[in-house]
Amino acid sequence: MVLGFLIGTVLAVMRLSGNPVLRTLSWGYIWIFRSTPLLVQLLFWFNIGALYPTLGLGIPFGPQFVTVQTVNLLGPTLTAVIGLTLHESAYAAEVVRGGILSVDSGQTEAAQALGLSRRRTLRRIVVPQAMRSIVPTAGNMLIGTLKGTSIVSVLAVHDLLYSVQLIYNQTYQIIPLLMVATLWYIAVTTALSVAQFYVERHYARGNSRSLPPTPLQRLRFQLTALRLWLRKATATDARPAIGGDR
Repeated sequence: MVLGFLIGTVLAVMRLSGNPVLRTLSWGYIWIFRSTPLLVQLLFWFNIGALYPTLGLGIPFGPQFVTVQTVNLLGPTLTAVIGLTLHESAYAAEVVRGGILSVDSGQTEAAQALGLSRRRTLRRIVVPQAMRSIVPTAGNMLIGTLKGTSIVSVLAVHDLLYSVQLIYNQTYQIIPLLMVATLWYIAVTTALSVAQFYVERHYARGNSRSLPPTPLQRLRFQLTALRLWLRKATATDARPAIGGDR
């Protein structure tokens, strides 16, 4: 995800550039990698050795100084990293581009009126405001990518699902081990969701007068309300009856 957003940010800036060559290259990259399934991309990079058996470093159309077998260079883990990065960068580019376009154009015009450079305007004014739109979608992408990494098990990469498959092929306890994998996915996605909430809350500063309460603050408010209710109920029960026997 980190590598994907680094590449995706560059692609988004290229897509918003006034240069038609950069716009075309960025659009073509996004079009290709969004149009093909992730499994097809992983299998393509895993079998790239059939297309290029050797990779070399040297002078174009001249001698090569270093030559290596593609099969030895691109193992299953590296292939999975390359495939997932290139796939996620295409979606990250659209997320970043949408976040930048969500910022009012008056912000950029005001920065230009103050004499700020385009790079500084993008870094100090546009991007912090665009993060309010980028973070929720990026969080969903991160959770989706975490669950989608189970597809790399077809490349024999030792991820969670592949490890579970190795164990239940020996013990034949399929359902219990799948439940273990499910609990692990739930635990990690829950932790990521909590982190996403606090990141969204951080970038919500300045957009609203009051920040949304955290789960601990909500729990504290509920306990305070419960304590006040119990105190009021206790005071009502302890009040002496009017008109009773003396």
